[in-house]
Amino acid sequence: MKRYILPALLICLTSCSGFLDRTPKSTLAPENYFRDETDLQLFSNTFYNNLLDKEPYKEQSDQLVCLNLSTFLRGGNSRTVPNSGGGWGNGSGAWGDLRKMNTLLENIDKCEDAAAVAEYSGLTRFFRAYFYFNMVKRFGDVPWIDAQLETDSEDLYRPRDSREVILGHMLEDIDFAIANLPSGVSPYRVNRWTALALKARFCLFEGTFRKYHDPAQHPDMYVVPLPADARTAAQYLQLAADAARELMDDGPYKLAQVDDYRTLFANVDANRDEFILAIKNDQSLQVCNNATAFAMMTTQGTPGFTRKFVASVLNADGTRFTDRPGWETMQFAEELTGRDPRLTAITVGPGAVWLGDATVSAPDLNCTVTGYQVMKFVMDKTLPEWGRVDKSYNDMPVFRYAEVLLNYAEAKAELGTLTQGDIDETVNALRQRVGMTGLLNLEEANANPDPYLLSDEFGYRNVTGANQGVILEIRRERTLELAMEGFRLSDLLRWREGKCLEQPIYGAYFPGVGKYDLTGDGTPDINIWTGTDPKSKDVADFQLGVPTGIELTDGTSGYVYHHANVERSFDESRDYYYPIPTKERQLYHDKGVDLKQNPGWKDGLSY
Repeated sequence: MKRYILPALLICLTSCSGFLDRTPKSTLAPENYFRDETDLQLFSNTFYNNLLDKEPYKEQSDQLVCLNLSTFLRGGNSRTVPNSGGGWGNGSGAWGDLRKMNTLLENIDKCEDAAAVAEYSGLTRFFRAYFYFNMVKRFGDVPWIDAQLETDSEDLYRPRDSREVILGHMLEDIDFAIANLPSGVSPYRVNRWTALALKARFCLFEGTFRKYHDPAQHPDMYVVPLPADARTAAQYLQLAADAARELMDDGPYKLAQVDDYRTLFANVDANRDEFILAIKNDQSLQVCNNATAFAMMTTQGTPGFTRKFVASVLNADGTRFTDRPGWETMQFAEELTGRDPRLTAITVGPGAVWLGDATVSAPDLNCTVTGYQVMKFVMDKTLPEWGRVDKSYNDMPVFRYAEVLLNYAEAKAELGTLTQGDIDETVNALRQRVGMTGLLNLEEANANPDPYLLSDEFGYRNVTGANQGVILEIRRERTLELAMEGFRLSDLLRWREGKCLEQPIYGAYFPGVGKYDLTGDGTPDINIWTGTDPKSKDVADFQLGVPTGIELTDGTSGYVYHHANVERSFDESRDYYYPIPTKERQLYHDKGVDLKQNPGWKDGLSY
């Protein structure tokens, strides 16, 4: 099913999408178009549909995996240089979207409505900054193009510009957007606050990228060397903090106070208090996602959270789960009791009931490859077409106020300017929203950094310094609060923590064959059997040691480990970027331009 974002009720994406996807200059007569606000809106609506991620919940990482691991997570020889596409493609690919933006900006002055010109110039420049942010994350240095190109344009094969040049232009675009977009609240239209949120997001990314990929220590990360006057990591972090602070002080958003945290992600309509920008799904128009079926059906990937992630979540009183005696071999029902309430709101825990259903349910081990079944984004069971493939119509977050708070806290922590007041406004506000009694204390966190989050097997390598403890705590908070919202891989790459993707992807612990109570009610829910033992008749049966049953780390006991025989590796010299497709490099070479391949990628070309 093709999915669309609906940024406003009057959009005619279904009927107009073919028209809007045409190459602009050759099929639209500029003298007859771009004349009024309707023209500008219709032309720009495709930016929402083409650039925003409609299925963030599907991203696999060290936090959530499916039965078939993604190519990125496997790494090694699973990742190769594509011949074409790969996120770079010209024409109707990525650069085609940029061409549409530049077409609008070149022709927008034909509209005599000055207010519309300002607003849609701001909107287009927002999306141009958004587009380049994704390109920089994926490829590093890319060509900056701010004009509509034709087949004979010299800049069609423009060499790569330094990421500092790109970020400089992105800042110009986003500052223009902040100044010219309206301030009115609509979770389905980009406004001034969305632009501030984007600025905070990409400046935090760049600030932490340059800190942890220090150009002096990792020059290979900058194929085009940074200019001498390039902004520093600290300058980008300050820009991120300032943008987030402005949104926090002046914006109309707040953390939604909901009786059930799950409803924030399951409701049909995005919460206007917290969702700054959302993807609008609509049952009547058959504009849907697959989030519910993804979690609930055996044929949709069998996603599951990893035990590494589950173990990183705090107890409800703010103490560390990994400080509890026997945590390593703690069984499911005990393990998930007394934890941060968000954990059992996004995964099926003891006593779990699905929204709209009073029946207590154990995790369905046929639907999760780790034993930790996904609950986030699952709709209310009483809604029509609940659970059908590609039929979910709850809205998807793109920018959420919770992220802004975490971006602010992280930027300040990395700068060394974080105060307890900042923590109370951000991390502690998120904890209080779900009723946690344990709050984060700056001095205590830095005096006693979490050994689990620093361990080689489950933690981070690169966090050092006086603020080590609180940076780790903010990462912990970010990992939980923003789970399944499409941030994890990006975060690992900017922190230079790609090696986290090599860490074990264990699931729940089972000490051996037998029956197990997963709901905590004293009654068994599953039976793990082996050999010639008869299968039980009263609970779900899983045969030990087979892919269709349960595979454990130690054979007859241990952690669920369906991926034991899957080779995984992360190449520090290569995998922080995607490769440039071979065909694109050949085309550039034929035009006498050297489009350098990203470091470590072998495409068989000698130039």
